[in-house]
Amino acid sequence: MTKNNLLITTSLAGFFFTLLLVWPASVHTQPANPSPAKTKVWIDADLAVGMKRHHKPGYSDVDDGYAVLQLMKSPVVDIVGISTVFGNTTIDNAFAIGQKMSKEFSRKEVPVYKGAGEPIDLNAVQTNDAAEALHKALQEEKLTILAIGPATNIGLLLLNYPEISDQIEKIVLVAGRRKPTDYFKIGTQGNRAQDLNFDLDNTAFRVLFENKVPIVLCPFEISNKVWLKKNDLDRINNGMPANRWLAEASRPWLKQWLNQGAEGFNPFDVLASHFITAPGDLVFESLNARLEIHPDDTAGESQERTFKQYLICDKGPGYPVLYCYEVTDGYHEKLIRSLLKQ
Repeated sequence: MTKNNLLITTSLAGFFFTLLLVWPASVHTQPANPSPAKTKVWIDADLAVGMKRHHKPGYSDVDDGYAVLQLMKSPVVDIVGISTVFGNTTIDNAFAIGQKMSKEFSRKEVPVYKGAGEPIDLNAVQTNDAAEALHKALQEEKLTILAIGPATNIGLLLLNYPEISDQIEKIVLVAGRRKPTDYFKIGTQGNRAQDLNFDLDNTAFRVLFENKVPIVLCPFEISNKVWLKKNDLDRINNGMPANRWLAEASRPWLKQWLNQGAEGFNPFDVLASHFITAPGDLVFESLNARLEIHPDDTAGESQERTFKQYLICDKGPGYPVLYCYEVTDGYHEKLIRSLLKQ
């Protein structure tokens, strides 16, 4: 190599070394394990934690609080909005609890909207703040919807804005059964529960199916395999305000179940939220869903000629759904740990 060539080579080497020192790190380095994008979720719920029943003695369900809190604590979920609906309690109660959870327990304050206080009336289809807010959010980005009360707000959305259905990634609901005689039995006292979310507004479910949005069902069949007991409430009450509130509000609800001969209570709605955070912890299959009329399984013997609609899921004709029916080994501990996160 000549002297001139050596000088040129040395100069070029110095230039590139200097360039590496001053070049922005972001240009030539990448994180080893980039964080996956969070699932954008809209929650629609009939929140009733701690409420006394408005139609009969006793306390209302608390499981909706477990579902919402699990999503609030999840590192893989971004809650875009919360809407409330009638169901386990009045719409005013549900709205107040939604506001409380957003303001006091969420990492970020999530906007809360008041929705329907009664089922859809096809002769006078209305809208509400919840349906309008969800429509606006879906115009901006695709969303997964956790609908753990009657599906009224979602039904109103699709009746008023059917073109928005393509923006819905999926709707995860708590409803359905394989056959009419799959009774929702609570404890050993012979009490049968309603398929409440469906029973309170089966028209809304029909609207969802006819708009062909992707549907995931987490029915009684799967939630009846998960039990929360006193020692679980003691663990959940780990000193954090949200956990303390939820655990203490759950104790009267647990007592009601124990009085009916149950070993604990089934946290129905949290199976649906868990599908969003970790679907691999649930077992599911592709089935078809349809509405059928059969004798009312919750009516007394004196009302044996009473009939109602059922949401039946099997391999027969119907609308395609993912039907969750079992949890994987170790699910219970995973559930508790998801609620203990900061």
